[in-house]
Amino acid sequence: MSQSSDVTAAILVIGDEILSGRTKEKNIGTIAEVLTEIGVDLREVRIVPDVKDEIVAAVNALRARYTYVFTSGGIGPTHDDITADSVAEAFGVGIDVDPRARAMLLERHRPEDLNAARLRMARIPDGADLIANPVSKAPGFRLGNVFVMAGVPQIMAAMLDEIRPTLTGNAPVISETIEAGAIPEGNFAGGLSDIAAAHGDVSIGSYPSMTPEGFRNRIVVRGRDANAVAAARAAVESLLAEVQT
Repeated sequence: MSQSSDVTAAILVIGDEILSGRTKEKNIGTIAEVLTEIGVDLREVRIVPDVKDEIVAAVNALRARYTYVFTSGGIGPTHDDITADSVAEAFGVGIDVDPRARAMLLERHRPEDLNAARLRMARIPDGADLIANPVSKAPGFRLGNVFVMAGVPQIMAAMLDEIRPTLTGNAPVISETIEAGAIPEGNFAGGLSDIAAAHGDVSIGSYPSMTPEGFRNRIVVRGRDANAVAAARAAVESLLAEVQT
């Protein structure tokens, strides 16, 4: 995979069922993990309802700001699946049943079973490239820098596997975790802030959690330069040794 600088991305999750809490969102984490692995910086996540104007506005805002935009949800056969139409409107292009997509559906359905509802899943904006769907055959698509994928997690993950080889990333991020044990954050917060200021080439975060053994804290150092990450880690470990004594 070739590398370039400052490759960024956003995720746009579409669906009333996500905002209502009826469906628990699972795709953000999957996409984020893949982007981290290939060196794409995920900068923003939005969730919007099944409202065309809001989808159009979000798509246009995000595609202008980031290298890649990944959407999930709203490309099924029902009346509220309006993502494809909304993306077409955002790009100012037409949309209709695509012969390539129809052929994909015929791999799963008999011709006589391709009713109007199922054919909605073959409606693709003009000029888009298809994203294969090895699970249920109804494809996603790419238009410009926007990748439109299904909301069902298994299908979305399969589509993501299909497009992964086409994505270009920065140098991979190196992540180092330092166990801070039960030391309260207040004991090292000031020193950690000083370390973060002195090591501007890395990001440093403190992440407390409750475990079966009780309160625990982890400090994570992330960056693309191995020497910079190692130097920041050493500074954090030195700080923790000081506050433990």
